[in-house]
Amino acid sequence: MVPTPFSTDSARVEAFSDGVMAVIITIMVLELKAPQGASLASLQAILPTFSTYLLSFIFIGIYWNNHHHMLRAAEGVDGRAMWANLHLLFWLSLVPFTTSWLGRHPFASVPTALYAFVLLCDAIAYTLLQYALVAVNGADTPFSKAVSSDLKGKISLVAYVCAIGVAFLFPPISDLLFVLVAALWIVPDRRLERAILASGPAAERKRE
Repeated sequence: MVPTPFSTDSARVEAFSDGVMAVIITIMVLELKAPQGASLASLQAILPTFSTYLLSFIFIGIYWNNHHHMLRAAEGVDGRAMWANLHLLFWLSLVPFTTSWLGRHPFASVPTALYAFVLLCDAIAYTLLQYALVAVNGADTPFSKAVSSDLKGKISLVAYVCAIGVAFLFPPISDLLFVLVAALWIVPDRRLERAILASGPAAERKRE
């Protein structure tokens, strides 16, 4: 048997990534402080913080969901893909910081722009991981064919760039762009689900 240039077991990479994302969500929720008062009206003071937390939670959930599908669809990882994965986790780890700052200053230009910038870097890092997995799996695999067309990814990148610029003019428009991108990705990537089904028999034979 000719050894492959990569490990066919991506479970360790996925497990580590799951743990990091779980910690990210935990850090974000710890930023939610109880209101000073005991009435429903006192909750209004933390509404901006909670809204930003909810949006960031959805974004992390989207990355977790699609990251899971992407690693399951891919037939292996190598060192380059592992570093690309760490690069993605680095930018995701900055989400709690920008979430906290934006939650405290929901309509301020600089916190909004920085939030958009980190989301842009998250999206770029995810795309680079996708390219790294294409390189290690080969151009003719179901995974590579599934991600060859990435319209939603391109739309997201453009939306984040626009959100950075608009943040210095009218931040609520940037907030709307964040919500629209989240809505665009809320449904798991069907391309990867089809790739998982297509590569199932081949992956099974590889394990044997």
